[in-house]
Amino acid sequence: MPQRLIDLHAHTTASDGNLSPTGLVEAALQADLAAVGITDHDTIDGVPEALQAGSRLDLRVVAGVEISCQLEGGTLHILGYGFDPSDAGLNSGLDRLKQARRDRNPRIVRRLNELGIEITLDQVAERAGGEMIGRPHIAQTLKEMGAVDSVQEAFDEYLGSGAKAHFDKFRFPPAEAFEMIRGAGGIPVMAHPYQTRREGEELRALVERLREAGLEGIEVRYSRHSPEQQAFYEQLAEDYGLVRTGGSDFHGQTKPDIALGRGKGDLEVPAGWLEAIDERIEAVRSEAG
Repeated sequence: MPQRLIDLHAHTTASDGNLSPTGLVEAALQADLAAVGITDHDTIDGVPEALQAGSRLDLRVVAGVEISCQLEGGTLHILGYGFDPSDAGLNSGLDRLKQARRDRNPRIVRRLNELGIEITLDQVAERAGGEMIGRPHIAQTLKEMGAVDSVQEAFDEYLGSGAKAHFDKFRFPPAEAFEMIRGAGGIPVMAHPYQTRREGEELRALVERLREAGLEGIEVRYSRHSPEQQAFYEQLAEDYGLVRTGGSDFHGQTKPDIALGRGKGDLEVPAGWLEAIDERIEAVRSEAG
């Protein structure tokens, strides 16, 4: 009998996915997943609804979040799992990040207007469906307007780092993000390590430093990890006592080539990994006392 799979990296309409939290849980059920993690960008607004849907449909839902952190010369996203969604400290920190996104959006739109693209915040808000607006919503709007041929082109030409309409936003130092997650009873995990733009000993040094600051896991299996990268991340997990996680980074129509639970078709995150993840969450909660 084939092993059940899980997907611990998926986004909903609470950030930049196109399925509602309930819709994502229903899709996970249809995909025969044993569990799904809700990991929206800088928000946990979709977690309560997803947990309710999971309870109703008898599917394990893991409370999660994906937080953008400071990292010179690369991207560092930290996934948080198993926290209390009502924790005041976590919600306060995430409110600060959401405000940073709200402050950046008008600057991006104004720059696009200066570049001759007649886009408005109202158009983008309509595309976002009333949820938190992010760059993917702007990218989708640019595509629908015909200003670009694809979401990727929107990021390459206008929205990505160093592009014509790119503006940075506030990010927490990793240690502060770890404290927020751990303080709420969860565990911090390094998402898609390849995006740090570090490999080999340079990545090892970063992981060691983050482990000392409170990192508890590493996303070993991911839609865009090569077999060689996956093997190295497995080794890092073993060497530094980190739990292994994995997920597709499912967004729906925003990333149409990524399927829930299967990534680009060959992703396999064993349901058995949940046992170690749950044990680590319990250990962190016990330490917090």
